[in-house]
Amino acid sequence: MITPADEALLRRAIAIAARAVTLGDGPYGSLLAGPDGDVLIEAHNTVARDDDIAAHPELKLARWAARELDRETAARTTMYTSCQPCGMCTGGIVRSGLGRVVYALSTDQFVALNPSGGWPEVPQDGPALFDEARGPIVDFCKL
Repeated sequence: MITPADEALLRRAIAIAARAVTLGDGPYGSLLAGPDGDVLIEAHNTVARDDDIAAHPELKLARWAARELDRETAARTTMYTSCQPCGMCTGGIVRSGLGRVVYALSTDQFVALNPSGGWPEVPQDGPALFDEARGPIVDFCKL
């Protein structure tokens, strides 16, 4: 359930996205709030500026949290973001151990506003070579 406090922090994420546009960057902004609701860190999209396809603000914050926060603290944080995280960012968020994500626009809403903003599907084939591929995994799990 989204609270008035959540809405205030979402508005801040939207303002970060608006500021990004004035800087020539993509229209995405995010912030990470700690357990007490204080903003820990903010970021916006810098994909074009950094020539880095992974420079999404959600992934930047997830990586920061994984480096800077202990697992218990990370699990009590909330990420506020102007748009629903993409698959890449969602993977980083899950692995970083963040506790919650609150977003303003869904992916479907974003695509409706910007039809050229969607991504094509990339064909994937597999699984294959299970016996060969399992070796490094089994070895790693023994460590």
